[in-house]
Amino acid sequence: MSQGQDVIVVGGGVIGLAAAWRLSQQGLAVAVLERDEPGGGATRASAGMLAPVTEAEFGDELLLEERLAASEAWPAFAAELRDASGVDCGYRRNGCLSVALDSDELAEIRRHHDFRLELGLAADWLLPSECRELEPALSTRTAGGSFTPDDGEVDPRALTNALLAALDRAGVPVRSHAEVVTAELDGDRLAGVRTADGTSYAAGTVVLAAGCWSGVCSWLPERARPTVRPVKGQILRLRGAAAEPVIERTIRTAEVYVVPRARGEVVVGATVEERGFDTMVTAGAVRELLREAHRAVPELAELEFAEATAGLRPGTPDNVPIVARSELDGLVFATGHYRNGILLAPTAAVRLTEVVAEKALA
Repeated sequence: MSQGQDVIVVGGGVIGLAAAWRLSQQGLAVAVLERDEPGGGATRASAGMLAPVTEAEFGDELLLEERLAASEAWPAFAAELRDASGVDCGYRRNGCLSVALDSDELAEIRRHHDFRLELGLAADWLLPSECRELEPALSTRTAGGSFTPDDGEVDPRALTNALLAALDRAGVPVRSHAEVVTAELDGDRLAGVRTADGTSYAAGTVVLAAGCWSGVCSWLPERARPTVRPVKGQILRLRGAAAEPVIERTIRTAEVYVVPRARGEVVVGATVEERGFDTMVTAGAVRELLREAHRAVPELAELEFAEATAGLRPGTPDNVPIVARSELDGLVFATGHYRNGILLAPTAAVRLTEVVAEKALA
């Protein structure tokens, strides 16, 4: 085996990278193994919405507290990461405006608005004129909306760069194209892993943070694989002038969300498809996303079409993330964050360090 680590993190998405950074701050020797490029999967495709209030759904109250706690952790997390890396991850608490474009949509948005108020969340009901005063580029068809001022956004690609820089400064190796293919077992305990190039990595704890691939890790015993599946999402990126942004805050309708970046990029998303591991971008999805985005913000038609991407979210049967010890001694899960991986990264990383510490003391 190679020189041993205290912790090997399998997976270099935002959850794996954030977890590795936090673990290294505890004085642990950590290494990250990524099957492709760090941040190249669901993290790269993500829009980066931090919107626990806007996305609060009926029957989803049990998960809301966790998402709100993560949202509250983001300002300090972003500032600490900037200081540790020298890279700004693009965090902004600029609010989210949910708008209706006809009477049916208005009734649905009002229902969600009232639900937020019942939960004690901050939300302002706006008349059509008030919506367009807040965001002048909105369609004249706007029938009203709900503004949630505490929601925000972050740039997931800048976030990846910041985490990689922080890990580099902390001396944490992040191995690209290091696909794990074999579990190194010591009796009934996972003592390390081996990658496709034949390199072995010994570790006191292995953290599985492989996103949607976590459930199909053939190198693990079947009983030790978490119940995680891929949920496809197609998303678009448009490019405009940073000095003349079309919108200042996230716009959400019944069919689409539009997320502005400080440097002029606008992200339009996203589909939710049960298509297995298919990552093909389809003409139909691009058409629907552009149509619905243009319906809400007509000026988007003047922007440059920059990119269409399909990513795979890691879903669980109940959509609850899995940050816990496995049945296999030596293995800890940090996966299944579905549509909230970016939002939950700060608190998931802290929780993971707690689980690893509990494991070490057991």
